[in-house]
Amino acid sequence: MSLKLFNTMTRQKEEFKPRESGKVAMYVCGPTTYNYFHAGNARMLVVFDMIRRYFMYKGYEVRYVQNFTDVDDKIIQRGNVEGMDPLALAQKYIDEYFKDAKALNILPATVHPKATEHIQEMLEIIQGLINKGLAYDVDGDVYFAVDRFPGYGKLSGRTLEDMKAGARVEVDERKQHPMDFALWKKAKPGEPAWKSPWGMGRPGWHIECTAMSLKYLGAGFDIHGGGGDLVFPHHENEIAQTEGYLDGQTFAHYWMHNAFLTINQEKMSKSLGNFFTTRELLDNNSGEVIRFYLLGTHYRSPLDFNDENLGMAQKGLERLQTSVRLAQQALERTESVKNEQVEQGLLKAAEEARKAFEKAMDDDFNSALAYAALFELAKTMNGSVQEHPVFSEGLAKAQKTLIELGEVLGFDFLHPAQVQVENEEMLSKVMDLVLQIRSKARQKKDWEMSDFIRDAFKAQGIVIEDTPQGARWKIK
Repeated sequence: MSLKLFNTMTRQKEEFKPRESGKVAMYVCGPTTYNYFHAGNARMLVVFDMIRRYFMYKGYEVRYVQNFTDVDDKIIQRGNVEGMDPLALAQKYIDEYFKDAKALNILPATVHPKATEHIQEMLEIIQGLINKGLAYDVDGDVYFAVDRFPGYGKLSGRTLEDMKAGARVEVDERKQHPMDFALWKKAKPGEPAWKSPWGMGRPGWHIECTAMSLKYLGAGFDIHGGGGDLVFPHHENEIAQTEGYLDGQTFAHYWMHNAFLTINQEKMSKSLGNFFTTRELLDNNSGEVIRFYLLGTHYRSPLDFNDENLGMAQKGLERLQTSVRLAQQALERTESVKNEQVEQGLLKAAEEARKAFEKAMDDDFNSALAYAALFELAKTMNGSVQEHPVFSEGLAKAQKTLIELGEVLGFDFLHPAQVQVENEEMLSKVMDLVLQIRSKARQKKDWEMSDFIRDAFKAQGIVIEDTPQGARWKIK
């Protein structure tokens, strides 16, 4: 089956055909760095990280570019509130981004360009648009003339007439059309500013991504991605200014967008008071659980975030981790299975799981269906280990398959993150009691019970060790 993805531009699934055989060029809009990135950003970042990983699994060489918008109205406003230089503030949150991204197991991009490092490229594009009659200067502000680009609205499906009718009363009457957008903004006192042919100023938001994507990927690259809220106006404006600058040459061949994240059935927003950052989520949840939750729903379907669903995701992840641990425990035994039927059943389960996984992912990266393939394989492995808790080639193959497919989605089932214990004192008391019970069993030479207790706790990530000074325990 060929890989198909949903193209926002054509509003249908299309077979993926790369610009260059065996290679994928992707540009994904990164965060505006005035705060920790929020949970909605996390979904977008995890989704496109998964997409990138699957392309790599399929054998593609992926060039993945994700920018940082480090000069913007919000950054300047936040800097004023905190009494901090806006550019220093932006760098602070770029550094914090990498901490949270690592916790979510998001791979670093091939290139992480910053807007402020590409001012010259932006100036060249803006001047080119003016020369082509697609942009105009008004007292130091430069605007793109939307009605001079025939294809404006093709990504979002909007017409200029509809946009004009729905536009708010324009404060800036200098614009030739209400929907014209800023390419360059005239400097205001105390704001970061750079020299330009139109005076001191700074770039508009949209021009940043055009400059950086063209520099690192060139025209006609494969995939441009981002959250659904970027379709309009950000990506619509990117297309207009870029293809206008390129004399109609295609900017990107496939446009991909993930659906919104809602909080208790309401769109996440600061005004509703249901806005929270990824850092806040990580204070109470492991990054792998958050990631498992975010990928449990197809990326184009809305995802509602609440504690109950997050708890269900944690249990689902633990089921897969436990299956891998139980298999590992069996594989470390010296005995082996002599049953050919058992071996063939496991080998078949591993093969079918891979096929089901790839079928799901080839169909527009359906991670929810891919999960189903993992759980089915884990179920077969659990049944086998329960009946034959010893080494077998089939079990080794099945476990390896489950681990490998988990890695494609960004999980390490064999080495899960350290368990965070809420009540360490209570755990310590319980484990002391467990060790006492096991000690009595050993005194009675009930080795079967002693081994059962040790192996059962090992399967749950708690290792019991026998030492000359007595038994001790630790979290694996």
